[in-house]
Amino acid sequence: MKKLAIGCGVLLVLGVVGLILVAIAGGSYNRLVRLQQQVDKQWAQVQNVYQRRADLVPNLVSTVSGAANFEKSTLTEITAARASVGQVKLDPNSAPTDPAKLAEFDKAQSQLSGALSRLLVVAERYPELKATQNFSDLQAQLEGTENRISVERRSFNETVQAYNTAIKSFPANFYAGIFGFKERPYFSATPGAETPPKVQFDFGKPAAPPEAEKK
Repeated sequence: MKKLAIGCGVLLVLGVVGLILVAIAGGSYNRLVRLQQQVDKQWAQVQNVYQRRADLVPNLVSTVSGAANFEKSTLTEITAARASVGQVKLDPNSAPTDPAKLAEFDKAQSQLSGALSRLLVVAERYPELKATQNFSDLQAQLEGTENRISVERRSFNETVQAYNTAIKSFPANFYAGIFGFKERPYFSATPGAETPPKVQFDFGKPAAPPEAEKK
């Protein structure tokens, strides 16, 4: 009888311990779910601001192409860069788990950033664009979008850091992979990435004469 009581006591203790472990694991699992959703939500925000910039490109190209003798090669470059961005297919609602895919996306966006910067530098040679209200509006929208991109990329990296830390911490590190919680890649920082590019125009400079441009 005494042995039976001891056995029941041991089973009771084991049962309580088991319930505690299940509760801890359940809370940890639910936390991973919340963190994963935050990463996906922030990824959607990143996609939204990049899409906003892509939507500005056609109007920008249309506006600057109206300037007399505007460099066609510059317009061709930015149009091609925008098309390259569209060819990188990623889920807008779920952050990528493949670092190579995120790097491909980032590379395409960087090429568009570079093409936009060069187009805006060239636009400085055409002071008549200053009189175009549409161009001024696009300038302001593009500047705001570039700032937003910088903010959303930083926020994305912060949410990914919190999520990646959680899946590598005890007790989640024992079961995270089993339940499909995979590590998410970050946006790579580039020199000067902490400061969004300035969209600025110097309309006071006269357009360079053709012979000067050839030198």
